[in-house]
Amino acid sequence: MTGPLHFLRLLTMTIWVGGLVFFAFVLAPTAFHTLPNVHEAGLIVGSSLRMFDRVGLACGGVFLVGTFAWSRRVRKAGFRLPQTEMLLAGAMLLLTSYLHWGILPAMDGDRERAGGDISSASKNDPARMHFDRLHARSERVEGGVLLIGLVVIYLLSREGTQVGTRSGATS
Repeated sequence: MTGPLHFLRLLTMTIWVGGLVFFAFVLAPTAFHTLPNVHEAGLIVGSSLRMFDRVGLACGGVFLVGTFAWSRRVRKAGFRLPQTEMLLAGAMLLLTSYLHWGILPAMDGDRERAGGDISSASKNDPARMHFDRLHARSERVEGGVLLIGLVVIYLLSREGTQVGTRSGATS
């Protein structure tokens, strides 16, 4: 039973982290370089990020449930890595929640206060200045989620070598 749980955990974390990589290195740069203006690109990127946050939150929830179930099976073998993975995934979920329900709605409010198109607002406009600070924060938060996710995937990759060497852990 640990094999399917390990696969589920690896799949959900790979979807989440792979999606972050795609978003940051493919979708966002492509939108800002190919769409006619920054406003349209921002609308596409913001909407995509909201949708992807939901995917990440779902993957994180499934990952935590799967890891909890998996850890109950390997705990007897003295294997402690799942607790670290659950803590890291929990941090990813908290950061993603903060971005989704905290930062992005505040950026939307700034966009509305600036007349709908933040890129047309003056650099000295308070809404624009706040938006720019939040945008930088959102990039740092999303980067943190990505880095933590890479650590989790690394830990998942080590499980196969560690669990396989402990008796009774793979049955």
